[in-house]
Amino acid sequence: MAFYSALSFLALILLVLLIGVTAIFFIEMQRHRSMLRRIPMRIHVNGTRGKSSVTRLIAAGLRAGGLRTFAKTTGSAARLIHTDGSEEPVVRRAGANIREQLSIVRKAAEEGAEALVIECMAIRPDLQRISEKRIVDSTIGVITNVRPDHLEVMGPQLEDVARALSGTIPRGGKLFVAEDRYADFLRRRAESRRTSFHQTTPDAAPNPRGMKGFRYIEIPDNVALALDVCEAAGVDRQTALKGMYGVTPDIGAMTLTRVQREGKEIDFINAFAANDPESTTFIWKLLELQGPSSFLWKLIGIEDAGDPQAAVLISNRHDRMRRAVDMARIIEKEMTADWYLVAGDEASSFIEMAVRNGVPRDKLVNLGGAAPESVLTRLFALTKKQCSVMGIGNMGGFGIQFVQLLEREGMKHASAD
Repeated sequence: MAFYSALSFLALILLVLLIGVTAIFFIEMQRHRSMLRRIPMRIHVNGTRGKSSVTRLIAAGLRAGGLRTFAKTTGSAARLIHTDGSEEPVVRRAGANIREQLSIVRKAAEEGAEALVIECMAIRPDLQRISEKRIVDSTIGVITNVRPDHLEVMGPQLEDVARALSGTIPRGGKLFVAEDRYADFLRRRAESRRTSFHQTTPDAAPNPRGMKGFRYIEIPDNVALALDVCEAAGVDRQTALKGMYGVTPDIGAMTLTRVQREGKEIDFINAFAANDPESTTFIWKLLELQGPSSFLWKLIGIEDAGDPQAAVLISNRHDRMRRAVDMARIIEKEMTADWYLVAGDEASSFIEMAVRNGVPRDKLVNLGGAAPESVLTRLFALTKKQCSVMGIGNMGGFGIQFVQLLEREGMKHASAD
């Protein structure tokens, strides 16, 4: 009898605890909903590449239009961007968790934000849906693109990635995408949620002269997408673009750094963060580094750079060998250059993979384990007069060390207004 009484008492305690936890959850969510109602415009930015850049661009454009705008990026280094434009790092006591987005909404409401621009930090498809439905409840959804990344979580097929990213499409709002391949799929998903669909096209981007206002190399598609969103929010494109020129780029943003020694010049494009094959080749073709009159030189303001040399610097990591396999397949086939310099970890393994994929061995330079200064010295030794070098593979490890070296020694490109 005593046993059954003890069991009943335990069951009662568990029931009380369950009711208590449910009540706390309900109160927390009600409080969160009240915070959301205080922010009339909520923009949820998702996609494979460019999320951090687009988040920053939209926030800068809206702020230029007079809207009190709070933003949060996840990116290479998560940041809070306050309504006055100042920013601070996101401090985490433990690993990243989507629950931190709840506190972001609260901070935005406390600062009286009229608009919140928040980058989706979830990768798992179910967490992407929860982020939208339970946390952000966006009025405007943004999907930058659909590319093959995190396939072990969102895959295995590219169609699965598109399906996962569609989890952040708002209900009864607006969706803006710069994606072409899966545009029809995303349109149908949006319509099923009574959301209007808006596809950004390349002709919406500023011309090369308009792109020269940025202090770093920004992708025209990102700017076009951000401008479309700002225009829908009531900020005219010219005002928004002027605001975007002053944006502080994410640490993983593409930058151009010029280094000169003894009459030679190296122009280094930091594309380490574009670490999937499709994004990497897209950037290479966009900049046309092999051409004597490339997009890059027009962006800088040089009408004809002669016939510069071109090189690729691969930053390899021992814990990202899957990525190394992908990169070994695309160089030479998609990124024809004078040399391919391999730095970081497992350089010999990368070179053997590249040779098996048809890269001439005499174009491959093994710099595995070399310090950034030694790599830069070797680049100058290979350069006759001027060389364009694009860094690919991984931002972490050797990548960030090399970028920091160039920041100390070089001259970052500052575009004319």
